[in-house]
Amino acid sequence: MSGVQARVVATVALLAAGLAVPVRAGAAPGECNDPSCVPGIIGGVVLGAPCNDTVHFVFGTTSWGRLVFCGSPRRYAPRYFRSPPLQGVRAENSSCEGALNTVAQAPDGLFLSCIAVEGATRWVRGDV
Repeated sequence: MSGVQARVVATVALLAAGLAVPVRAGAAPGECNDPSCVPGIIGGVVLGAPCNDTVHFVFGTTSWGRLVFCGSPRRYAPRYFRSPPLQGVRAENSSCEGALNTVAQAPDGLFLSCIAVEGATRWVRGDV
């Protein structure tokens, strides 16, 4: 085997060995427990301004950093309101014990609210 072939074999062996090393288990890959990691938050919105989507990716921040959400009060056109505390990304219908009256976003962008349902707290659609 020539010197070049030996280097290629050694390089391939090192790369293969690197792929076999297990990854450290830290936080879950998709774990998000605060607003800083929630995808789709729109910056620079105006509190009370009209908005379009009250179902998916509803969160925004004002120029001074206040968290807002796009909501539609009864029969009126949607607009931005002050948001309750945002808990991060959560799964619809999962438990939200200890987070009553807060909001979250599902992985698909669905707006969620933590409310009491049949004696337990659950993340449910926030647009209904």
